[in-house]
Amino acid sequence: MALSRVCWARAVLWGSAITPGPIVTRRLQLVAPALYLFPRQLLIKHFWTPKQQIDFLDIYHALRKQSHSEIISYLESVIPLISDAGLQWHLTELCTKIQNGTHPAVQDILALRECFCDHPLGINQLQALQLKALSRAMLLTPYLPPPWLRRRLKTRITVIHQLDRALVKLGIGQLTAQEVKSACYLRGLNSTHIAEDRCRTWLGEWLQISCNMKETELSLLLHNVVLLSTNYLGTRR
Repeated sequence: MALSRVCWARAVLWGSAITPGPIVTRRLQLVAPALYLFPRQLLIKHFWTPKQQIDFLDIYHALRKQSHSEIISYLESVIPLISDAGLQWHLTELCTKIQNGTHPAVQDILALRECFCDHPLGINQLQALQLKALSRAMLLTPYLPPPWLRRRLKTRITVIHQLDRALVKLGIGQLTAQEVKSACYLRGLNSTHIAEDRCRTWLGEWLQISCNMKETELSLLLHNVVLLSTNYLGTRR
């Protein structure tokens, strides 16, 4: 599908070395206005203008932000189900901080690793509503059966975890400004309006959390898309 969009876009924008037949010409005449009117839906990111990139990334982030409060509320609701009193306290404090507009420290999140290994917050124990909310936060469709949502979320966060390890070896300093912003956006931060140095700081916090997690703790990294991004530099609006 993406390849076909590229082919149509190239044909419309730059023409073709091969003279199209009448059927193709008529189709191009129909497609061209649609590409102009709906670039976000019909064109891949490489064909967006700089202004469109900012506008469309803002739109996508607004969509994933809609699930943030739902995810935090779910975390609050399962606190009584956590057997360890210390973990209950840490999770209560973290939820309260985020709801009050405070950006949590790395250690605030890492203190909860054990909490996200098993019931009720392990990735295999998450309820359907939380799976749907997390899917929206990751810009994945929530309109699938829970086992499929769980599998897709596992795959997505595992890939990000592996990328994090590779990125630590490479070093954030080796990334260009655009690569840093893209890396932050992938992990939940709307980096389009944040200065490069602040993005590098945030990405460093994310990597510190990610690289101190085991595979069994990846449910916490999945929730970190919301926990670490919601209040960074006043991004909660």
